[in-house]
Amino acid sequence: MGLCLPCLGGAAEDVVETPDPEIKRRQLAEAAEKRQMEATSRGVKNPYSVEQKKKKQEEMEKQIASSSSGGGGGGGLRWQVG
Repeated sequence: MGLCLPCLGGAAEDVVETPDPEIKRRQLAEAAEKRQMEATSRGVKNPYSVEQKKKKQEEMEKQIASSSSGGGGGGGLRWQVG
């Protein structure tokens, strides 16, 4: 039994101290952001172009929503029979 104890004498030097919770939380947040960025850009050749298209689409949706709600005429398509 006593023969194993001298072998563990150097093990105390190999112990890695855990960082304080704030540092660990920051590291986890950075890793999560990095994974999210990699996931969104996976398979995309030009991420800037995709972002611009997304912004343009959102602006178009806002314009459509504001014009249809403020128009008061009640609809998008109008038919004339005649």
